[in-house]
Amino acid sequence: MFRKPISLLTGALAALALLAGPAAANPYETTLDNGLKVIVKEDRRAPSVVHMLWYRAGSMDEPDGVSGVAHVLEHMMFKGTPTVGPGEFNKRVAAVGGRDNAFTSRDYTAYFQQIPPNQLAAMMALEADRMVNLVITDEEFARELEVVKEERRLRTDDRPRALVFEQLMATALQAHAYRRPVIGWMPDLDAMSADDARAWYQRWYAPNNAWLVVVGDVDHREVFEQARRQYGAIPARELPARPITREPEPRGPRQTTVRAPAELPYVALAWHAPALRDPAADREAYALDMLAAVLSGYDGARLPRRLVRDQRLAISASAGYDGANRGPALFYLDGAPAPGHTLAELESALRAEIARIAEEGVSEEELRRVKAQAVAAEVYKRDSLMGQAMAIGYLEAAGLSWRDEATLLEGLRGVSAEDVRAVARKFFDDRTLSTARLEPLPLEEARPRAKLPATRH
Repeated sequence: MFRKPISLLTGALAALALLAGPAAANPYETTLDNGLKVIVKEDRRAPSVVHMLWYRAGSMDEPDGVSGVAHVLEHMMFKGTPTVGPGEFNKRVAAVGGRDNAFTSRDYTAYFQQIPPNQLAAMMALEADRMVNLVITDEEFARELEVVKEERRLRTDDRPRALVFEQLMATALQAHAYRRPVIGWMPDLDAMSADDARAWYQRWYAPNNAWLVVVGDVDHREVFEQARRQYGAIPARELPARPITREPEPRGPRQTTVRAPAELPYVALAWHAPALRDPAADREAYALDMLAAVLSGYDGARLPRRLVRDQRLAISASAGYDGANRGPALFYLDGAPAPGHTLAELESALRAEIARIAEEGVSEEELRRVKAQAVAAEVYKRDSLMGQAMAIGYLEAAGLSWRDEATLLEGLRGVSAEDVRAVARKFFDDRTLSTARLEPLPLEEARPRAKLPATRH
């Protein structure tokens, strides 16, 4: 299955969960003099705290020719400063009973630690240190670059469905940077130098290009003061211009084929769709999110029920909509046909489900059921400190805020059955459609798989 996008429904319902609590003002927010935004959510249910620093620097900000540098720099952030040696960051976190990691996306790079509350100031000091004092040696860079290249081989090159999604994005988008994979193209990785990583670090790693999220057993006033002490002395820097390339209007269907060793064929379809920019005004984005939920938002939704269980045409079938991000949005359908059925049959069946909704609509009862299922699932999943911190961070990364949660929830609650039918009729013609198909090669042609690199740096 393709990488699931972050949906508006997920973000809004996560916000509902994260805002649940005794204090009406919770979360709390301030901005330091150097531009670092600090958001604190008090949650006293467990003696633990999540400290998460997000940078507005993801793969979409990379220049042509150095795709993957945001992710490579994420790896290099664990290689030390003049006072904290290579690998010592992880050791210090583990020594206090905590855990830490990092992740890179199209829109951001984030670093987190989950530790006892009395270690929060120490984590801030470590994170503030590597915001300005990172040491990138040629030797460490060369070693880590090989780790990243093997990660690409194992997570993408050796995984046919990942290759399909990569090619789908490169086909659906021609101008916008979302067309490039987060991990980077292998030729760019082969040509990358330590100077590329140093330049990326100097360009984007500044307090006025970051936001700090702290969730857990804390007092927000104490956290604000700790943040001022640990981060406040770091000077803001002038950030480069960040032009957002507009994707030209598609003029007809696009197709690509991936041939790779696999057991079954697979297909992924993507249509251009409007993104959420104004939570109060962009009503179609909410309706598209509910359309995706009607199609595959829960076990009894239309695609798994009709195509997988009833017709036994597919072994998997799903839908998704990535309207909450900095770049252009796409609506996806994907699936793998069951033995004895073809990709053409599955493509036709997937599109028929959209056409059925466009023609017949959905009932208000089905829509109520979808919303209830989604609320239950998301509130349960977000019942953790890490889930709450991720929810706050995702909203910020999308250009939104935890303060938008009431508007987001109202937008979703206000979606009617007719709204869902209207977007099904409007956005799914061939003019904006891109299709990526997997044609399986014999499995014996697959490269022997090594052990997948640990995600912990």
